[in-house]
Amino acid sequence: MRIRVSWSKSVCRGVCVSVLLTLIGCRTEAPYVVPEEPMPPNTVLLSQMMRELSATPGFTDALLAQLDKGEKKGPALMTPALLKTLRELILGKDWQGLDRFPGWTMQEVNPAVGVISRVATKHPGTAVGTPSGTPAETWPTASAGQIVEYLDLGSYSLEKAETVSLDHPSTLPPFTTEGLVSELGAGVVRGDGANPKLAPMHAESQRLADVLNRLSLNALQGISPFTATLIETKNGSWERMFVGHESRSPEELIRALQATGHSVLVVDARYFANFGHFHYKGQDVMMPFFVNSQIAIPGTKRVFGPSRSLLVPVSHAEYEWQIRGPKVNADVSWYFGIDGKAEFRTMDTLDQAWVLGRYSHEYREADAVEVTRLVGKMLIAYMHQHLRRPDLPFGGYYPLGVCQDSVAAIERKMTGHDTLFPNTADGALWDDPRDAEVNAMMLAIPKDRNGAPPSPERIFGSLPTTNLQAITIPGLAADLEAVHAAWADGANGANGSLERTRSWMERMTLRLAAVAAAAVLVGVVVVWRRRRARR
Repeated sequence: MRIRVSWSKSVCRGVCVSVLLTLIGCRTEAPYVVPEEPMPPNTVLLSQMMRELSATPGFTDALLAQLDKGEKKGPALMTPALLKTLRELILGKDWQGLDRFPGWTMQEVNPAVGVISRVATKHPGTAVGTPSGTPAETWPTASAGQIVEYLDLGSYSLEKAETVSLDHPSTLPPFTTEGLVSELGAGVVRGDGANPKLAPMHAESQRLADVLNRLSLNALQGISPFTATLIETKNGSWERMFVGHESRSPEELIRALQATGHSVLVVDARYFANFGHFHYKGQDVMMPFFVNSQIAIPGTKRVFGPSRSLLVPVSHAEYEWQIRGPKVNADVSWYFGIDGKAEFRTMDTLDQAWVLGRYSHEYREADAVEVTRLVGKMLIAYMHQHLRRPDLPFGGYYPLGVCQDSVAAIERKMTGHDTLFPNTADGALWDDPRDAEVNAMMLAIPKDRNGAPPSPERIFGSLPTTNLQAITIPGLAADLEAVHAAWADGANGANGSLERTRSWMERMTLRLAAVAAAAVLVGVVVVWRRRRARR
């Protein structure tokens, strides 16, 4: 009898130990250490800078205040939750966590910007009293003040008709870093200097960006017409002939440039997003924004723990126009930024070397015209959103998408595929009947708001290089190569031999389920032993 009871207790204790190990996991294995080298020339990690400066009174607060201001190419909103996490990593001297900040899944990122979603939900119609389904001709006219808040137009007017000639050089001032670069003290500077290739074209590029923005607004109800002109010179058999080109939309201007001897290349460009743009003692500070892809890195499976997840830096995507010719030589870009503006912009500053850069697609001739048309449509659609939902923080950045969404939507329209991650647009907001074409494009791309794991194609498609060895973020190239090799293994279908990792919540749910199952097993064993003991 004693033997039976003792054996029953041993079983219970064994099961309880198993339950405990199941719940907390085994911590005897050495954790992964994020590499800190090799580093690209003249570059330091954020952790290296903060090791030296975090003890400086007030510096951590000054750095966080700068990040809270946002950047046009910011990969994510530095919400209170993200700033709190960053502060805790710095004050806790968690340099490993700082070098993979924040390392969250999209399911974890989404609640961090939940206030934005709540604001959007609070205004399901429109703040200017024009519900969905209202005929376009009855929508109210926007004021000039509302428009210029979301669109840079230079000196061009919205209230009067205007014609601008591009046959003469721009008279706008040259590039300056004033307002772009600021000193934080302790050898820290925020903001990038001039790009030696692009900055000299600033006057022409700024004029072209302003003209393209203003031409786009011709499609907005109640705006006075705007025209850009170019003269084409043709040599006939007896005399030179001058043919004028009048453009009233962005795509018409691209056609006019092509007709007047200009080469026009439109590229779908991708870079690693730099959420800091800091420099320390003359060195670049590497500051990517990492997201958990929920893809398991092959070969990292632990005996009593999950595989390590692939953390990928968020990329920045934009369309760029490279125009060279007898009258206009300019480079401009277009994207929806954290400043809430979906607009044509100049691109004069020098990117830090680690952000790299890749042209995912190149468009010429008729395709260049079509991409420009679609971008113009996107610009107007975002303007409609701003005017209907002016209370959206950050101009709707995140609920209306991030920089990737609109680029991915146009990529899918042009190629049949979309290869960008993450996309955050709330499809329920894209319901304006005036923007049917754009609505359909935005609804056609994958969404990452519900935390569903992204496809490997989108992870690798977002990278700013196809040569993984060119990536200089320590440790990232090796992780990507391991995942890419498994993805290329066709034995398991489209995703090869890749496996997904579970979120913290999923792991805890499974552990609790295991605990419940073990408890049931203990109960069954105890009841069975007691019944045998009575016999």
